[in-house]
Amino acid sequence: MSVDVVTLGHMLTDIRLLVDRFATPDSESEVLEISYGVGGSAVNTAVGAVSLGKSAAVIAKVGMDGFGRMNLEEVMRKGVDVNGVKIEIAGETGFTIIIVNHSTGEIVMYGYKGVSEELTPRELKREVISEAKWLHIASLRLDTSIAGAQIAKAHGVKVSWDPGRRLALSHDERVWEMLRYVDVVLVNLLEAREITGVEDYRRAAEKLREGGAKAAVVKLGSGGSYVVSDEGEERVPAFKVKATDTTGAGDAYAAGLITRMLEGAGIFEAARFASAVAALKVQKLGAQTIPSRGEVEEFLKVEAD
Repeated sequence: MSVDVVTLGHMLTDIRLLVDRFATPDSESEVLEISYGVGGSAVNTAVGAVSLGKSAAVIAKVGMDGFGRMNLEEVMRKGVDVNGVKIEIAGETGFTIIIVNHSTGEIVMYGYKGVSEELTPRELKREVISEAKWLHIASLRLDTSIAGAQIAKAHGVKVSWDPGRRLALSHDERVWEMLRYVDVVLVNLLEAREITGVEDYRRAAEKLREGGAKAAVVKLGSGGSYVVSDEGEERVPAFKVKATDTTGAGDAYAAGLITRMLEGAGIFEAARFASAVAALKVQKLGAQTIPSRGEVEEFLKVEAD
């Protein structure tokens, strides 16, 4: 079955704690709320694409355990195809403990990848990628990321890549090989600096393009995003909202960007739409509380008035 967007990365279980404040060593903080749900950047982006009106599939790896079964059921309920998900019978599904500060919306995360990082190039279902319109790769081991991107480019599929903090900090030289297959690379300030060794984010974005990426997006948090491509460069401002939970904001942004670019929008217009998606997401608790297409369009209409 062909879909608009395929995402490749981790399928994890999110264990989310809403606390009154972050605890310091030898202190205790009250847990106000606890919830469980499927997570991982690839899953978040796929769910976001569906929320915005696109069809999506995810390629990932889970264990045949309680978390794995819960994740698959939840992703399917949200309308994401799981034909590309590999199930490791003897493996453990990864999870992330997410602690959210009720007062500020800031988060602290503790992650265990489990089998999610063990997805190998040979385990990729080529037909899931080759029949899509867009492949988004998020925070996955580089050999599998490169293999997925190569399949996509061989079949004319657009590729976006969010390497994530762990890969950026690894300083693995294969990052530059990966960039040769990327249409849009999305990084935050830290990732841009660590990958390129350049402090200034504008120059870092250009260096990512020199490495092969056709376009680079540097996410600046409340400062918006800096976008550079063959169309030129632009600082796209963020919308001013009160954040409740910033978990998954970057994934929501990616879903918005991909959605509009699939519809033929230029990257600057797509970035403004993506900023609106992220602004609406951070006002709600949960990584996958991504707005519908109608909600985004109404928000943009109000902001324009």
